[in-house]
Amino acid sequence: MKLILTRHGETEGNKQGIIQGHLHGVLTNNGIEQGEKLAKRLVKEKIDIIYSSDLARALDTAKIVQKEHLNVPLKISKELREFYPGKIEGKSNDLYDPKNLPKDHESFQNLRNRAENFLLSILKKHKDDTVLFICHGGIGHAIVCSITDKPAECIDKNNLKNASISIFEIDQDKNHKIHIYNSDKHLI
Repeated sequence: MKLILTRHGETEGNKQGIIQGHLHGVLTNNGIEQGEKLAKRLVKEKIDIIYSSDLARALDTAKIVQKEHLNVPLKISKELREFYPGKIEGKSNDLYDPKNLPKDHESFQNLRNRAENFLLSILKKHKDDTVLFICHGGIGHAIVCSITDKPAECIDKNNLKNASISIFEIDQDKNHKIHIYNSDKHLI
């Protein structure tokens, strides 16, 4: 399977430094433009199916991309939602401390497991297809950790840039090849 992984375009919450978690978020004008540039870049790719998070910021980005891939089905999945940060959701990024998250947050281990289970289910369904995931920074990085067989602790070490592209070839044993990682050259 060829997997193209991208994060939604910039949101008002990104701009304001807000922890969005499961909040839907609204794309900024720049975020819409990023989605349009992402769509133009993805015209070069033969995409068989698009999977998007059900949260508006990802789904709105997916709808922009789908305009350039009109015959490609778009499936919505809660499994691609961002991790739930607990009571700090909607608050300033200054409150985010991965070593001291609120008790009601989704653990990185749970996020890593969710990413792995979703990825394995998609690998079974689409082993010979090119699949596009449009999601969020945390779950996107959890998917990368799953592909590269890294532990849950690696999730918070890095983040996917808004509207970036990562392209992997993966087989059912999760042997993988990374073609592009976290590239935003198409946004320049």
